[in-house]
Amino acid sequence: MKKEDQYALLVEQVSALIQGETDETAVLSNVSAALHDAFPERFFWVGFYRVCGGELLLGPFQGPVACYHIGLGKGVCGTSWQRRETLIVPDVEQFPGHIACSSLSRSEIVVPIFGADGEVKGVIDIDSRDLNAFDKTDQNYLEKIAAVVARQLNL
Repeated sequence: MKKEDQYALLVEQVSALIQGETDETAVLSNVSAALHDAFPERFFWVGFYRVCGGELLLGPFQGPVACYHIGLGKGVCGTSWQRRETLIVPDVEQFPGHIACSSLSRSEIVVPIFGADGEVKGVIDIDSRDLNAFDKTDQNYLEKIAAVVARQLNL
């Protein structure tokens, strides 16, 4: 199955999976599991960081242990939050200020989650053990999933 087809199906599955659920922890937990399971050969770490108290705070995730707190403009996640845009990093070693939660992470994509007020409420963070693992197709569909999550949770 082509990546685009896998993602199209995943968007539908995530929408159905979280339909009717309003608990943030429950929704983010199952979405991180669904994302991780959809691309196990590419997605090493999948999780959420939520804007809380002026920083990003670790939320539900799948994978090895992770950093708890990330400041605005710090690392890939904090920079995505600050810039209010998806960041695709082909080689994390080349990203100035990269926060290495795991030495196994080689590339990363971070997608902001926008609330109804237009503010960033959190980010989806996905790491890969492979260099250059993410592209515009990942960005397109992960932004759709971020929007589905935001609508479901009334962020």
